[in-house]
Amino acid sequence: MGIFYGMVARGQVVLAEFSVTQTNASTIARQILENMKDGKSDSSSSFSHDRYIFHVKRTDGLTVLCMADDASGRGIPFAFLEDILQKFVKTYGRAILSASAYAMNDEFSRILSQQMEYFSNDPNADRLNRLKGEMSQVRSVMIDNIEKVLERGDRLALLVEKTSSMQGKALRFKRQSRRYKNAMWWRDCKFTAVSCDSVNACNDFGL
Repeated sequence: MGIFYGMVARGQVVLAEFSVTQTNASTIARQILENMKDGKSDSSSSFSHDRYIFHVKRTDGLTVLCMADDASGRGIPFAFLEDILQKFVKTYGRAILSASAYAMNDEFSRILSQQMEYFSNDPNADRLNRLKGEMSQVRSVMIDNIEKVLERGDRLALLVEKTSSMQGKALRFKRQSRRYKNAMWWRDCKFTAVSCDSVNACNDFGL
């Protein structure tokens, strides 16, 4: 299991490459570059050739490519490509935009060689790749939980709004009941007073 070839390119311009053994990987890699659609859209893809797989990652106009055996799967090669991409951009910055073919090859081919060795043979590389996958899964779960919390927050806000509305209606009903009770009390008082006046008037007339 291992990675045997690596390349960094800007469009069709190869800026650096390294091969562990003498193969036609460089020729096939250029054919892949030529067949890829122009543009700066980010993409990740894999191409099979005999018992080898070419893995390609394109980001912001830069293409990183490697050839690995099929036993390597996809996780380790793409972890390698991500690592190479970050190191290349950090090392050369804006010089990448105007660099000529193989401008970084003398220096960066050594980095390609070192990282190919690491990702091919160091067991920590596989553990690192699994850790990145686990972190990605945790991130997805956290996002899902946050969405649920936000959704629950909306429901709580709606419940508070309804509760406030019910409290307002209850308060208005209480006020109306008090006014109605007072009105009935005054009506009873007036009726009592009128009744008393009628009785007194009757007594005055000897009825």
